[in-house]
Amino acid sequence: MQSFVQVIVFVAFIGLVGWTIFDKSGRTKLQAKPLEDWLLDSAGLFVQGMLIPLLQVTLIYQLDRYRLPMPKECLNLPLVFSFLLSFVAVDYLYYWNHRLLHTFFWPVHQVHHTVTDLDVLGTSRNTIWASFLIVYLWVHTLFLYLLADPAGYLLGVSLTSALDLWRHSQLTIPSNSWLYRYLSPWLILPQDHAWHHSSQFPDRNYGANLKLWDKLHGTYYEESELPTEIGTATSLTFTQKLLFPFL
Repeated sequence: MQSFVQVIVFVAFIGLVGWTIFDKSGRTKLQAKPLEDWLLDSAGLFVQGMLIPLLQVTLIYQLDRYRLPMPKECLNLPLVFSFLLSFVAVDYLYYWNHRLLHTFFWPVHQVHHTVTDLDVLGTSRNTIWASFLIVYLWVHTLFLYLLADPAGYLLGVSLTSALDLWRHSQLTIPSNSWLYRYLSPWLILPQDHAWHHSSQFPDRNYGANLKLWDKLHGTYYEESELPTEIGTATSLTFTQKLLFPFL
């Protein structure tokens, strides 16, 4: 099942990269991307795409065996419930985690917001140790340890990861389409996340999957079009962005 999850995320990533390359506007922006941004994005993709999953299935999973009072695979949930646990409940945890990243942990998270043109390659742009401050690393490993059958949970993880790649792309759904009318009321779309990356409203649209949490807590901003300005200016050097993003 874990290999199936990796296939879903890989297919989503390759598909979005391919679309960006074949789209004239996307290709032009990739060609204009500075070398520093390429290096930051590549480092982030390596950390989140390879290093973090490796740590989850080795070190952190083994630590759970020793530090948790519950035995391995003690939680029996139907597939639908384990999927909802991942796609909905953990999404709510991430909502508050994301708000913390914009307040207490902003010096670290600011690197992610230096993206000036959203593209799938910038999804993982971050200080290389920022993933340790994100709830996914710890909660996903915990439930993979506790669940007797993690198939539904892993399906939710893979869908969340694929949607995260899509949210950071410019593959938007036209606002006059039936698909937009169906998805827009409940799902965070690329347009919504673009406004989160805008210079005008970085304190809006914190949710990853669902708009429910932003609407519930008054942080939702709705606009069907993309913002004109993306990104947060910073005077950090490349080394600071990568390793120590504190002035």
